[in-house]
Amino acid sequence: MTEGVFFYVQHLLGIGHLRRAATIGRALAEAGLDVEVVSGGHPLPGLDLGPGRLVQLPPTRATDLYFKVLVDENDQPIDDAWKARRANALMEAWRASQPTLLLFELFPFGRRQMRFEILPLLEAAKASARPPVIVCSVRDILVAQNKPERNDEMLDLIERYFDHVLVHGDPALIPFDATFPPAHKIADKIRYTGYVVDRSGSRGGPDSPGHDEVIVSCGGGAVGLNLLRTAIAARPLTEAAGRRWRVLVGVTVPEDEFRALAASAGDGVIVERARPDFPTLLMNCALSISQGGYNTVMEVLHAGCRAVVVPYAGGLETEQTLRARLLGERGALTTLAETELDPGRLAATVDTALAGPPARSAVATNGLEETVRLIEGWTRSSG
Repeated sequence: MTEGVFFYVQHLLGIGHLRRAATIGRALAEAGLDVEVVSGGHPLPGLDLGPGRLVQLPPTRATDLYFKVLVDENDQPIDDAWKARRANALMEAWRASQPTLLLFELFPFGRRQMRFEILPLLEAAKASARPPVIVCSVRDILVAQNKPERNDEMLDLIERYFDHVLVHGDPALIPFDATFPPAHKIADKIRYTGYVVDRSGSRGGPDSPGHDEVIVSCGGGAVGLNLLRTAIAARPLTEAAGRRWRVLVGVTVPEDEFRALAASAGDGVIVERARPDFPTLLMNCALSISQGGYNTVMEVLHAGCRAVVVPYAGGLETEQTLRARLLGERGALTTLAETELDPGRLAATVDTALAGPPARSAVATNGLEETVRLIEGWTRSSG
């Protein structure tokens, strides 16, 4: 059995889950572990795994905000035959790897749609001659649950299959049981790591990428076009109208919509696709305008830049709004509710943020280091 980590991740709408998994996988690989990140979502250009390796499964994505309809690489609804092929590909990848530790991003606290392939893998792992350590990697806040019986299902799966649960958050900001009430029943398995932060960005002088710019972003872009359009319209109304604005369009935004957005931008506005050096842009910018995804918010706090956060609140999503509110109450961020988003309100919020203090970390952000420390220990004790 290889002394290594087999890290399963499935992104369905945005790219945040994959980006965080890549950040963790890269750190584990740089620490000397043999890491395979097994992705079931559509490929992300420029994904940096360092010495780690990517295993790309036949991809699927959601076509709606409620994750009800999944389509394959040809945009056809997935069927039982596709599921069988996909489950077989995952099982074969695991058998070829035979790792010391199986790491699942989010499941069983999400990705219920993927039980058709995850549950057979868990059963096979448990029944193997040398069962791996099985770990869940989950963010700080779960989506609000309107079916209480789902909590019982999650709890049963953790108790049946998982050795540890890594919660990438800080209980001083929000404990896991705030959004998963039965957490006390698995308290012996839960380890808080602190927040995971991509620290690959670098601060520089006037020639550095993003220097003194306003950086507007929306992650993968699946649900953020309205923010980008509103930011472009708000620019001439702000005190930052004389600065260069750089609008980053996510990889999931269709080319025709990207071109339309670029055509609407006036002088002083650059519209381009999202860049892998995004953390560096934040380190050097005058202001960040973004949605409230986990990764972006933590990178903003690490960069210490002034920031306006407009948390996404569509579909069933409550996570971004809750985290932004908690950080806003601590004075760490300037926020604007998505329901209040229009050019005038955004311009006023931009001016407030520019006149105020930079974003500051009000939480533990040692999640990457603590995650590596814990996983290294579990792989050594199991090997």
